Parts: sequence; structure tokens; C-alpha cells
Amino acid sequence: CAELMCRGKAMKDFKGPDCRFVNFKKGETVYVYYKLIGKSTELWAGSIGSDFGYFPKDLLDINHNYTNEELELPTDETDFVCF
Repeated sequence: CAELMCRGKAMKDFKGPDCRFVNFKKGETVYVYYKLIGKSTELWAGSIGSDFGYFPKDLLDINHNYTNEELELPTDETDFVCF
């Protein structure tokens, strides 16, 4: 995780479909590190405690921005693989 972008509260429970996603309960604090673009604009990546993964951005109510600066980084298909 390079730089913390923002944090928010989960508006409802979320259980991801596989290990790439982070699960959370309504009301938990979620820290956002990446906002995906391209084919996955609806997903952000962040953490709850020591768990890190993707989640639908619409489930988060942002309550604090750490930065407004955004940097586009290239990705590889292996960046999204479960082990």
C-alpha cells in the first residue's frame, strides 16, 4: 500500500466472492489505498485492520480525505490473482 487516500464507514455488510476482496460489517472503518479505473471503476482497494482487498466503492461513506492527488499506475494481470 503506497499512500492512504481516504477513510470511511461501511454502509452495509459485504462478503467478497473470493480472496481478492476484503469482507466487512456495516459501521466498520475502511481505509482506501487504491481507486481502480478502466474495466473496474466500481471497485476500490483498502483495508480493515490487517485485511486488505477490493470492495465496491458504493458501500463506503467517505468521512475523511487524506489526499486529493491521484496517480495512475500500470497493473499486470498477476496483481489480481488469489494464492
